[in-house]
Amino acid sequence: MVATVLKLRYRALANTLARRPWQLVGFIFGALWAIGALVSIVAGMVALAVFQPLETATVVAVLGGSALLLGWVLGPILLTGMDTSIDARGLAVFPFTRTQTMLALGGTGLTGLPGIATTLAALSTVILWVRWPLAAVVSIPAAVLAVITCVLASRLVGELSGGLGGNRRGRELTGTVVLILLVLSGPILIGVLTLLDAGGDLVTRLTSAAAVLPWTPIGAAWGVAPALAAGDVLSAVARLGIAVATVGVLWVVWSRVIDAGTDAAPRRTRKVAAAGRLGLFGLLPTGGVGATWARSLNGWLRDPRYLRQLLVVPLLPIVFLVTGGTDGFFFGFSPVFAALMLSIAGYTDVSYDGTAYATVLATGVRGVADRAGRTLGAACVGLPLIVLLATATAVLSGNLATLPITLGASVGIVLVGYGVSAVSSALIISPVAAPGDSPFKSVPGQTFVNGLLAFVVWGVVIALSTPTIAVAAYASTTEDGFWTWVALAVGVVEGVVIAVLGIVMGGRLLDRTGPDLLAKIRALPS
Repeated sequence: MVATVLKLRYRALANTLARRPWQLVGFIFGALWAIGALVSIVAGMVALAVFQPLETATVVAVLGGSALLLGWVLGPILLTGMDTSIDARGLAVFPFTRTQTMLALGGTGLTGLPGIATTLAALSTVILWVRWPLAAVVSIPAAVLAVITCVLASRLVGELSGGLGGNRRGRELTGTVVLILLVLSGPILIGVLTLLDAGGDLVTRLTSAAAVLPWTPIGAAWGVAPALAAGDVLSAVARLGIAVATVGVLWVVWSRVIDAGTDAAPRRTRKVAAAGRLGLFGLLPTGGVGATWARSLNGWLRDPRYLRQLLVVPLLPIVFLVTGGTDGFFFGFSPVFAALMLSIAGYTDVSYDGTAYATVLATGVRGVADRAGRTLGAACVGLPLIVLLATATAVLSGNLATLPITLGASVGIVLVGYGVSAVSSALIISPVAAPGDSPFKSVPGQTFVNGLLAFVVWGVVIALSTPTIAVAAYASTTEDGFWTWVALAVGVVEGVVIAVLGIVMGGRLLDRTGPDLLAKIRALPS
């Protein structure tokens, strides 16, 4: 049964690649990148084995292996999403035992392109220990344990993000919480490593980390061979025990999560509104602009797909705070970087409507009204967050004099982004996650070109924001306080002008492209 599932998975993959040329191009680029990375890794290991002492090989093996595990958990989230073409809920309707289901899911992870590349890279670490035969022999099963840990951890995170079955809100909440914890795991790890050796240089910190990680589930498997090479048999046995226990715990927890996710019947939630209660639609103005404004604001306040894009606003300063402290440049100007990330949140906004966009066309709302309403909805949430963030970072860094600069740059960039998005979302339809989907789930139909479009829109935002960025940069290098207020004025004025122009241009485009956008939405794979 497991073999049959794997065959079906690769037949589906082959059919998808055959029908979608750009997805095939992305797959080929991914394969070429994996081959190049493997060649570089093997060459580096040969050089380490020949020219470097045991201590250097140990640091590289432990830190590289630990980073590999984090990559398996975080990589699919940050790049294209986790492959859920085969998942526990999809297999629940077939007569599989729980063990068969888990083996099938684990097999799809191991035999995919990332799994094959990871397995080959892990097994190639035997090269590091050729001067110590016993360590070289033991490094093979230890590497296998490390790869299994990667796959199990990745699958467990994917199942947790599904919300353990239940209703849609529960899945969305669980997925968002898991996403937050994973995003913060890197800064937390960096902070812990910094505390281990606050006064040392980078090499000392890396060495200290390589000494600690083998005693944790993250790097235990990678610390077995170095301990044997150093003649410390007891440490090697203890680390091997930690690695085996890690695999066992992950397997048991994953098994329980699969049971909870497949045995619980989906629950439908119902919310009955009181008579006459229209929510935001009753508070905001009537007409095309007001109705679109209320609908857009509802999405930004309640739809997790929008809310997850807002997470970057509070999380980015935390990352810079942990890595550089309150005195660091990146923390002080984190509102600008957060604004840059938030500026393209709605670059393909119509895609989130799905086929419900047909109702927008049916109402006859003019394009300018639609663009204005969507921009106002995004601005009601985005602008207060950016202003609050800029104020908080200025207070925490103790440098209130730079507040007008960061406010001008961040507000200007966000407003420019709103203007660019008003135009781009009238032209671009991109596959997006469906309501209630896990944030880790790969989106059907997402291609290499779709990913590049986001960077193109980003480039336009940066280019149009050049005056704001230039004035802010000059104001931050001069001691004349007058320029700080000039930076604020330039950012706000330019942002408002670009936003208004984008609304007008995007509205005219939408009047012409509206039906085409709906046709593209209906053509997206489900």
